[in-house]
Amino acid sequence: MEDPEVIIGSLNPNDTRGKTVTCKAAVAYGPGEPFVVERVLVHPPQKMEVRIKILFTSICHTDLSAWQGENEAQRAYPRIFGHEASGIVESVGEGVNDMKEGDLVVPIFNGECGDCKYCKCEKTNMCERFGVDPMKKVMASDGATRFSTMDGKPIFHFLNTSTFTEYTVVDSACVVKIHVDGDGDLNPYIKRLTLLSCGVSTGVGAAWNTADVHFGSAVAVFGLGAVGLSVAEGARARGASKIIGVDINSDKFIKARAMGITDFINPRDDEKPVYERIREMTCGGVHYSFECTGNLNVLRDAFLSAHEGWGLTVILGIHPSPQLLPIHPMELFQGRRIVGSVFGGFKGKTQLPHFAKECMDGVVKLDDFITHELPIEEINKAFDLLTVGKSLRCLLHF
Repeated sequence: MEDPEVIIGSLNPNDTRGKTVTCKAAVAYGPGEPFVVERVLVHPPQKMEVRIKILFTSICHTDLSAWQGENEAQRAYPRIFGHEASGIVESVGEGVNDMKEGDLVVPIFNGECGDCKYCKCEKTNMCERFGVDPMKKVMASDGATRFSTMDGKPIFHFLNTSTFTEYTVVDSACVVKIHVDGDGDLNPYIKRLTLLSCGVSTGVGAAWNTADVHFGSAVAVFGLGAVGLSVAEGARARGASKIIGVDINSDKFIKARAMGITDFINPRDDEKPVYERIREMTCGGVHYSFECTGNLNVLRDAFLSAHEGWGLTVILGIHPSPQLLPIHPMELFQGRRIVGSVFGGFKGKTQLPHFAKECMDGVVKLDDFITHELPIEEINKAFDLLTVGKSLRCLLHF
């Protein structure tokens, strides 16, 4: 593929600014149907919107479940999925002042407008207008799409981002400019920064912002996909002394140990409940447990593995089941707490640039998360790798 530096240097917005762009995209036409890589039309950004040339995009389990159409109410086709990416600004719409053509950016599914009561509140990273909304399929400004087929039929957006395309249009509230001090070169980091759009930020942020993992603490991570291993990486960086990984795939342990996991439990190896095994290993339970699977039975194990009196359980998994929490209210009187975490508690535009710098400085190790790289034409293969658990993050390029 082309070197990112060559791509950045050769982009000339004067050739495309204000015009409809024809480019390559992976389009889904139905739940679970193979992606079709085809030419699409991407229209210019409107007021407070940004058009981005995508350099790299990756696949998250949220893309997988949405593509499979697990929640019928959220289905919309044809659609361009994808919400993890890095790219450069090709053009900006009226009113966009915090970024310009040529800036390196990452799109974020959980935006920050900076003006609503949520954005102004230090206790949350929610945004009233541009927060996570799996039902949203059009742009906020006019209720229309910025994508269409070559014969003019609309193609729907996904999670404020839609990154399985060479060009995408995103609300400016959902775009974060990444920079370095002085004349630093960003090119070596471009691939890795793709992970900050979702997975790594979600996991590390849950450890740092939501749980505030402390030095010498004991941690249990349920589900060792990219998000779970990001939690482990965040806990490792904070100095946790014991990080227990729980997964039904024992093959993950080799990779997990290299990324901070100190102990491993496969629930299928022993009839004893996982939470009992964790309590035995930690003299009563962990300080922090993280549920990254979206499974209610696993959630209960995670909750009961936290120590009475002070244990905190953080929910990161997406739960499609209509069933409610498997916790009796009186169990909360034992001092355990439970909380959800979205995008790791990061306010995207305000806090993500600093986190990106920490990653570039080596505080968080990103390289091990990238297990495969493929051209966009092989996106169906990339989804297969994720489905069978053989990849953490597969980077796609155009």
